Amino acid sequence: MKNNKILGLMLVGMLFGMTVQAAEKFELKSNLTPGQSIPADYYGNQFGCTAAGISPELTWTNPPAGTKSFAITLYDQDAPTGSGFWHYVLINVPASVKKIDLGALAKGQTPKGSIETNTDAGKPGFFGPCPPVGRKHTYIYTVHALKVEKLEVPPGSTPAFVGFNLWGNLLAKASFTVTAGPRK
Repeated sequence: MKNNKILGLMLVGMLFGMTVQAAEKFELKSNLTPGQSIPADYYGNQFGCTAAGISPELTWTNPPAGTKSFAITLYDQDAPTGSGFWHYVLINVPASVKKIDLGALAKGQTPKGSIETNTDAGKPGFFGPCPPVGRKHTYIYTVHALKVEKLEVPPGSTPAFVGFNLWGNLLAKASFTVTAGPRK
């Protein structure tokens, strides 16, 4: 009896052209392969690394309803600091933006109206991964969908302070993880 009711409702839905679709997941994709080691050209040019510091292409789809802006972060969870290391923090990315081109962040080419805030190196800008000699590190790229058009944080804010404001305005986030190293 119960199955007949379900089948009847499905038939009525088909007759009236209705379809039921599951909400699609907020997703972040890249030219980098999640879970894999990145090419050495993507290593930064600091902390003993002398690579090109290429930033990856980032594309995101299906942000949640109500998204008014995005933030993009790059975080090294294995940095020997006790709190990881924030390599990149970009806020106030307009909700209309869904892609960052290959190399753009490393060249300071950010979407109009967005702001690069300080990294854990104490200044803004893209700092590509640079694992220590002999160690492999895990890096997390994340796009944060936010319920506000702009995060109102003072210039020179630390990544922790920006993170506090991100979490307070977060609708959803999409991430992927890559590794780098060990460097010789």
